[in-house]
Amino acid sequence: MRDLADLNLGGRARRLRVDTIVRLRWLAVAGQLLAILTTYFGLGFALPLGLCFVAISASAWLNIGLRLRFSASYRLGDRLALFLLCYDVLQLSGLLYLTGGLQNPFAMLFLAPVMIAAVSLTATATLLLGGLVVALASHLTVFHYPLPWMAGQPLTLPTLYVAGIWIAIVLGTAFIGIYAARVADEARRLSDALAATELVLAREQHLTQLDGLAAAAAHELGTPLATITLVVKDLAKLLPADGEAAADVALLAQEVQRCRTILGKLASLGNDSASMLDRMTLSHLVEEVVAPQRDFGVSIDISKSGDGVEPVCQRNPGILYGLGNLVENAIDFATTRVAIIIRWGSAQVRLTIEDDGPGFRPEVLARLGDPYISTRGPDRRAKSEEGGLGLGLFIAKTLLERSGASVAVSNRPSPETGARISVVWPRHLFEPNESGTKTDDEKTLIEAYIQRQAKG
Repeated sequence: MRDLADLNLGGRARRLRVDTIVRLRWLAVAGQLLAILTTYFGLGFALPLGLCFVAISASAWLNIGLRLRFSASYRLGDRLALFLLCYDVLQLSGLLYLTGGLQNPFAMLFLAPVMIAAVSLTATATLLLGGLVVALASHLTVFHYPLPWMAGQPLTLPTLYVAGIWIAIVLGTAFIGIYAARVADEARRLSDALAATELVLAREQHLTQLDGLAAAAAHELGTPLATITLVVKDLAKLLPADGEAAADVALLAQEVQRCRTILGKLASLGNDSASMLDRMTLSHLVEEVVAPQRDFGVSIDISKSGDGVEPVCQRNPGILYGLGNLVENAIDFATTRVAIIIRWGSAQVRLTIEDDGPGFRPEVLARLGDPYISTRGPDRRAKSEEGGLGLGLFIAKTLLERSGASVAVSNRPSPETGARISVVWPRHLFEPNESGTKTDDEKTLIEAYIQRQAKG
């Protein structure tokens, strides 16, 4: 799966769009203007109105410049986005400096740029912005204009209260930064893993579509080949039987017939997608999954039992890939043996994969199935350089659940060691047809097919 990691599926999507940051800044400009005008004209409190307008207009001109320089959908690089968020923090601190410092209740807005950085920028950039916020908040505890208040009644808040506001901003910056970054990172990981799953499934389905493409090509080539056949027959009639060209015409007729035979085989590939040849019993499905894994020094034992006719499913690339990943993972960790237990009844189809290895570590077991949670330890039996991203089990689980299965992961009960993965399908989902239930004729055909396979 190393090639999926190289794609960096969500790396660009995390970046801030110009339209987003411009809209947020316009909202901030509107709020700042409303607060300043209400304080000055509505409440009649004195404040340096001109300097406040200069700070607010700087943000407005910056927004206009961004609109002229970039398209609305342009995604900012980390450095430019960090610069713009640092400007927002500096502009806010300038307004707070003019209107009372940390005594101003709008000091809590320091947290907004930190949250945006945590969601859209790297941890280093968020840490730098958080450090800038703490530094400016510390400066504003001492240096600032008086808090706007009624004339002749100066308002002086206790130093302990201002210190409490400073501590709240510092702790809020740390908490908001860590929390928002963690949530955003998990969302990106899940999005990337789902995109990787779609890519894997598309690759598997592409193989099953090749027969249809081959059939289409055969139908397209059929007409010119028929024309060539007629011309060859006419040439054979016109040329003397003992002439120099007779042997060449005979060879050409032979090769044309060979081409027609090949095209006939190709044309039949796309016409039997729902035929019995695309169906396989559960045991044949497991054998197809296990066959490539038998040469790695681990014994693979398959046992099966059930009530009634063995289930027959439609060939499904998602199921084949998902089960193959689970079996490969079991072989990686097994000491000497992997057991695959097949059970079926009238309502369910169950497949259990067990190994005799060390089993899942407790800290990993609780989170298995989440993307980028790797089960591979430093002592794993590596057969290739691929893997290790923690996507394998997530993709396998996702593909199997799409087919209607439920996947349960656990360790074998003591004193046994090793891992156990159970995959359970409702039987009506494992054996689908167009109507959802099998007709009597279809059941008869399936039973005959199974008997033929058993004898063969």
